[in-house]
Amino acid sequence: MSVETGLNSVAIAVAPNGGRKTKVDHPNLPLTATELAETAVRCKEAGAAMIHVHIRKKDGSHLLDAGAYREVMSAIRSRAGDDLVVQITSEALGLYTPPEQIAVVKETRPEAVSLALRELVPDASFEAAFGDLLLWMSKERVFPQIILYDPSEAVLLADLQKRGLIPWRTIPVLFVLGRYTVGQTSHPTDLLPFLATGIPRFEHWSVCAFGRHEVACVTAGTLLGGHMRVGFENNMRLPDGTTASGNEDLVRTASQVVRAVNYELESGCDLRKRLRNLAD
Repeated sequence: MSVETGLNSVAIAVAPNGGRKTKVDHPNLPLTATELAETAVRCKEAGAAMIHVHIRKKDGSHLLDAGAYREVMSAIRSRAGDDLVVQITSEALGLYTPPEQIAVVKETRPEAVSLALRELVPDASFEAAFGDLLLWMSKERVFPQIILYDPSEAVLLADLQKRGLIPWRTIPVLFVLGRYTVGQTSHPTDLLPFLATGIPRFEHWSVCAFGRHEVACVTAGTLLGGHMRVGFENNMRLPDGTTASGNEDLVRTASQVVRAVNYELESGCDLRKRLRNLAD
């Protein structure tokens, strides 16, 4: 059922695999197109509006490849239908250059893509190419989400907007609470620097976090006006410390919290409508 997207509606994104973990970390980590499609169905039924996908080489290592992305997107669409926004990643993991990342996005032409600001704009000399990518995305109706690891990156993004390098009135962002390090555990207070006085505000923002306090972190974000991202990419544990059997367990737990605070869950169609409104 569609809801009116607003202050009391929340979109849950699931990040089911990431580019680092393997079946050794969890036997139900989805890596193939078929596994990702099956995961997409279960997570949509549990309350997800978006799936954020990484793809892998045959040896399990991180991959950016348009053909492989199109295969995964097709598999997800055939199983989950249109009521789920499919977002690819442009994450480099130290393996790809900004021009290579940009080329894969353009060749893939996905519905949505996440863009890590620190990877695509490592210094000022990359700003023009980043702006050109965003302009191309606006023309092709590809929804962006800018990944921010530090409040200073929010300041840079706002400056790029002010200087006319971002072709939208506003742009969706994801605040990452923590880092991809062994044993990383995020806490709700890690969100506060992103919302501090003097840090630019964004109309549509989401939160992801590492470790067993993932749900507490994304719930804090929701109560302050944001949206949620959960999943095996950053966390495999439920709030009680037990290991989730699948990504859908994490989505279901987040969905239960959303309903418990009397917020509405956005569907994929709701989120797509919201993103289109931001892009117009």
